[in-house]
Amino acid sequence: MKWKNVLTIAKKDWIEVRQNKYAWVPMIIIPIIFVVIMPLVFTLLIPNLNVTPQDVMNSDADIQFFVERMPETLARYIDFNKPMESMIVIMLGFMLAPMFLILPLMYATTIAAESFAGERERKTIESLLYTPASDADLLLGKGAAAAVPSILVTWIGFAVYTLILNLAPYRFFQRIWFPLPTWWPLIFWITPALVVMSIALTVIISARVHNFLGAYQTSSSVVLLVVLLFASQMSGVLYLSVGVEMIMGAVFWLIALVLGYFAVKTFNRGALLTGKS
Repeated sequence: MKWKNVLTIAKKDWIEVRQNKYAWVPMIIIPIIFVVIMPLVFTLLIPNLNVTPQDVMNSDADIQFFVERMPETLARYIDFNKPMESMIVIMLGFMLAPMFLILPLMYATTIAAESFAGERERKTIESLLYTPASDADLLLGKGAAAAVPSILVTWIGFAVYTLILNLAPYRFFQRIWFPLPTWWPLIFWITPALVVMSIALTVIISARVHNFLGAYQTSSSVVLLVVLLFASQMSGVLYLSVGVEMIMGAVFWLIALVLGYFAVKTFNRGALLTGKS
């Protein structure tokens, strides 16, 4: 394996992703919605409307159920004597946390699908496959092209989210309150596992699918995991405490390693050329 080849391949793929509007447009819009718009709506817009925190909290039976069954390990971070502060902590600190995982999954699957199936669809991969770069160089380079920006953008988004949640509602909190302890394993333990898992899955799928959209749509089904986590937490079936997240991350890492093993077995020059493993 030659790291110079790996870096060259990764740089080439980053450039090509920028040229595919189907790849980069969602990668701009989705983070803006989750990282900027949603927290600003809850912290700035709602308090200035003729809507009370009780109206928001009582508007959905799932929200009430979530609060009623919340374990003490999470409830201790909420001061229920302060309605607006409580609403912000519950909605942005706890309930919507799983949805933040959409960012790394979306980036990883988009870039990986573009890097493998997309390049074959454009018929630009043949020249790359005949270079001295080994199969290991190709796989690691293309994997890094998807993994590095996915993790970095998620961490940057987390930093921006943290800044907004501490500055925008400061008049209610009068302190730095975010991030909550539950966010650290979510961002730095579960996120990398999901990125590796989605890239490995995309590699396996791209060996059989001939175009970018097909590979992207199929591999992005892993987002259903996030939807399931969100629904489970909303319904009170599962609360994402630090302990639960550590166990969940370990499970995701195990799945990622298994999928990674099959991805390595699947990946070869012939599969990328013909779409057959």
